[in-house]
Amino acid sequence: MSITQFLAVMQARWKLALYVFLFVVLATAVASLVLPKRYTASTAIVLDVKSVDPVAGGYVPGLMSTTYMATQADIITSDRVARRVVAMLKLTENAEIREQWLQDTGGRGEFDAWLANLLQNNLEVLPSKSSNVIKINFSGVDAKFAALLANAFVQAYTDTTLDLRVEPARQYSGFFDERAKTYREELEKAQSRLSAYQREKGLLATDERLDIENARLAELSSQLVAMQALSAESSSRQAQVRNSADELRDVMTDPIVTGLRAEAGRQQAQLQQLSARLGDAHPQVIELKASIAELRSRIAIETRRVSGSVGVNNSINIGREAQVRAALDQQRIKLFQLKAQRDDALILLKDVETAQKAYDAVLGRLNLTKLDSQNTLTNVGLLSSATEPPFASSPKLFLNLGVAVVLGALLAVAAVLVREFFDRRVRTIEDIAEQLQLPVLCVMPGPAKRPRFGRQPDTARISMQQRVLGLPAATRTA
Repeated sequence: MSITQFLAVMQARWKLALYVFLFVVLATAVASLVLPKRYTASTAIVLDVKSVDPVAGGYVPGLMSTTYMATQADIITSDRVARRVVAMLKLTENAEIREQWLQDTGGRGEFDAWLANLLQNNLEVLPSKSSNVIKINFSGVDAKFAALLANAFVQAYTDTTLDLRVEPARQYSGFFDERAKTYREELEKAQSRLSAYQREKGLLATDERLDIENARLAELSSQLVAMQALSAESSSRQAQVRNSADELRDVMTDPIVTGLRAEAGRQQAQLQQLSARLGDAHPQVIELKASIAELRSRIAIETRRVSGSVGVNNSINIGREAQVRAALDQQRIKLFQLKAQRDDALILLKDVETAQKAYDAVLGRLNLTKLDSQNTLTNVGLLSSATEPPFASSPKLFLNLGVAVVLGALLAVAAVLVREFFDRRVRTIEDIAEQLQLPVLCVMPGPAKRPRFGRQPDTARISMQQRVLGLPAATRTA
């Protein structure tokens, strides 16, 4: 349909369009005047998304999420918050509201749920896209009641956010309390095993005792080295005794042997003098020879005595070396056992330390969750409270009339087009060409109308309105 055809249809059916337009506008005006006035109370809250946890410290990570504001808006419009508002204002005790519930539902379902749903239908939550402010609107037929409910929703939302934070903390507190008891029992068992092992093995300070035993082992090792040196020396002297006892240093340095040898030497010199002067048969010479023989006998006895003491010393040194060696071996075995005991004690001590760390960690979390479960602080701040609105928010007469004008015009055009679709008529030259599928050769001028003020029709204008369709431009006639 061309613009010419559309205008021709609207011109032919202008009355229908006018009726539809007037009906829509008048119906809107009447409805706006008849409908009860509703008042909208508004309040605003601000959320601290950088809030620091007062218990654990540090920023709360969930507050930095981009979906946090949308989540809070969903919480405000949730059934839990609406039910809390109902409980706060004691709306279930209102007889008029209960009567309305009985009329609407016939007493089926829960009264609280129906009332909460009714409140949710009149609630509007508008989270800001560029800030942390959430605007809460509540509409009602009573301005004072609307303001009361708007403020009640803010309070209910604040309490609900606190409950949502405290309830998990309480659950975690019970869980950590049970775990703390379990870890404490494990710690006590580990400590008991360590104490029993220390009492059984006589371990008080394992590291100190180990140091003492290591020092004793080092001392025995030094003693063994010294005894080995003495044994080697005494064995060498014992061998020398077997070869030549007279040349033994102990014999040569012995004072008795030295004195006897000196006396024997002196008497031997005297014997030589007397023998040369008196002869071998002289009594003095014989007596002196007997004295020298006695001295030599005593020297031999003393030599045997000294060489015998060397053998005894050698035997003693060998025995002492064996004793030190045996003590060293026993000390090594004892040290090995002590190290094994220390390792076992360290394992038990490690179990105690591990149980202690686990118990301390759980106890720390338990204390934090207990404090968090008793927390009464939230990150919700009241920016502006709702007050009784002085003017009604709906119905808005002029706004509704403006919408009705636009909507009435659209409905009028739609009604005309629908009417024309079911009752099609020829109104323009294009309609003839479309219906007959034939070209229009010419258009005859209509009868001239006499002007009201005696003016003659303009023949030139009439001739200009004549058209010839479907023919070349040269064959068109006026």
